[in-house]
Amino acid sequence: MGRLTGKIAIVTGAGSGIGAASARLFAEEGASVLAVDRPESAVAETASASAAIAALGCDITGKDAPKTIVSEALSRFGGLDILFNNAGVSGRAFVEEMTDEEWDRVNGVNVRAMFRLCREAIPALKERAREKGRARIVNTASVMAFDTDYGLAAYCASKAGVGGLTRTLALELGKFNITANYVCPGAIYTGMTRTNFDNPEIRAVWEKKAALRRLGQPIDIARGALLLASDEADFITGHELVVDGGLTLRT
Repeated sequence: MGRLTGKIAIVTGAGSGIGAASARLFAEEGASVLAVDRPESAVAETASASAAIAALGCDITGKDAPKTIVSEALSRFGGLDILFNNAGVSGRAFVEEMTDEEWDRVNGVNVRAMFRLCREAIPALKERAREKGRARIVNTASVMAFDTDYGLAAYCASKAGVGGLTRTLALELGKFNITANYVCPGAIYTGMTRTNFDNPEIRAVWEKKAALRRLGQPIDIARGALLLASDEADFITGHELVVDGGLTLRT
C-alpha cells in the first residue's frame, strides 16, 4: 500500500522540475493529484504519466486562480488532503538596480499567490481533517530563506516569507489537525537552474560545496515533500526540512 493511498493532493508548478517529480511520486504512492501549472507549460505531459494525475492549466497569480484550483480538485476528486505549494520563480538583480516590477513578480508568485491559495484551500482541508483525522500543507521555500547571495534580494525575501507564512499557518491550523511545513531545497538541477548548471565550471563549484558532492535532482525534493505529506509526519508542523545534500553545512 502506498504512503498516500486514498489521499487527494494539489501540486502547483507541476509542469516541470520539482513539481512534476512530486506529482508523479504522489501518484505512485496512491494519491489522486491535481497538477497545476501555467497553460503554456508541460503540465499535460506530467499528467500523462499516470491516470491518477489530472492537469490544470492555470496561472496561480490570476485573480480567480485560487478558487479555480480548489474547485477543480473538489469537483474532480471530492476532497483535499494535501496542498503542495511548489510553484516559484527566481530573478537576479542588485537592490540598487532592481525595479518594482522585478520585486513584485518574484514576491507575487512565491509568497502572495501561495498565501491566496492556502486561504482558499483551508476550508476544504479542515473538512477533510474532520473526516480523516489529518490534512497537510507543504510549501517550497529554499536554503535562501535563511542564506543569501548577490542579486537575490527579492528571491531571499520571498523565501523567508514562505517560512514565516508556513509557521503561522502551522500555529493557526494545528488545532484542526492540519500540519504546515516547508521544504528548503539547495542546489537542484531543474529547468529554472539548468542554464547555470549546464556550465561545467559552475556545476563543479556547486557540486564541491555539497557534502554529497553532487547537485540535487527534483526527485530528491519530491521525496522530502512526500515525507511531510504522509501520515508519518503527524507530529511535525511549523518546521523547515532542508534537502540540500549538505550544501549549507559550511556556509
